[in-house]
This record gives sequence, C-alpha cells and structure tokens, in this order.
Amino acid sequence: NAPSPAPVAAEDAAESEAAVATPDLTVPLGQGVPDGRRWIEVDISEQTLIAWQGETAVLQTLISSGRTQYPTVRGTYQVRTKLDLERMIGPGYDTPNVPWTMYFFRGYAIHGAYWHNNFGTPVSHGCVNMRVDEAKALYDWASVGTEVVVRD
Repeated sequence: NAPSPAPVAAEDAAESEAAVATPDLTVPLGQGVPDGRRWIEVDISEQTLIAWQGETAVLQTLISSGRTQYPTVRGTYQVRTKLDLERMIGPGYDTPNVPWTMYFFRGYAIHGAYWHNNFGTPVSHGCVNMRVDEAKALYDWASVGTEVVVRD
C-alpha cells in the first residue's frame, strides 16, 4: 500500500499550505532523498499532487483537475508517454505548446498550464494542470512507467 502523508498539526497548517503553494525547485526533485519507488498521487478532493520517492514526498503542490462536466479519471495508471510540448485539441479548446505533458490514460495527462493560475480549483477538461515550473520538475523526475494514482 501507498504511504500516507504525515498528519499536520493545526499550528503547522498555515506553514503546510504555504509549502504546498510554493515548493522548493532550486534542486532537482528527489536529490538527497534515499532511493525508493517513485509514484505520483493526485487527490481530486484536495486538488493536490504529491510525488513520492520511497517514503518521502519530494513535491507537494496544488493542481487543477477536470471540471464537473469533464471529470478526471480515477484509478491507478502508469505514465505512458512524455512530450516536451504538445498541441491539445478538444471540445471548446485548441491549445498549442502545452509543456511537460505526461499521458497516463488515453487523452488524460499531467502537464503544465500557462493559460491560467487558478490552481486548487477544477478548471480543466480532465487533465491534471500544474504550474509550468512544477510540471517541468515532475517531468524530469518521473519516467515512462511511473505509477499515477488518482483518487477522491
């Protein structure tokens, strides 16, 4: 089973929220952390993504998942394809140069989103939107085959 994040005391909540909003990207994800299974946890109800390396969360951040009419799939998947830049076309959108795209199921991907800054709120057509710099860090850290767990 997957490790759970450590509980946060009430007095640490504000500090924890700031850490979620502004992770330290000055060093590569996982640097200095013991080797271990790498996997990505997406929590739809909390609108968060946590990248795990063994028992250590190497990235914890806010994301934007799919809106009600375009829900993000739940389940356990693996990164299938990684693309530095991707043109995404769907109902009501045609978005060029989507950065740091990692497809994990059919047309569903984790990727950078340069067109909004509304992280923490579902706004996508089903994908998992991240800040561009965080998406780049995750893209560099994850490989094809990295497990992606999407849950409520």
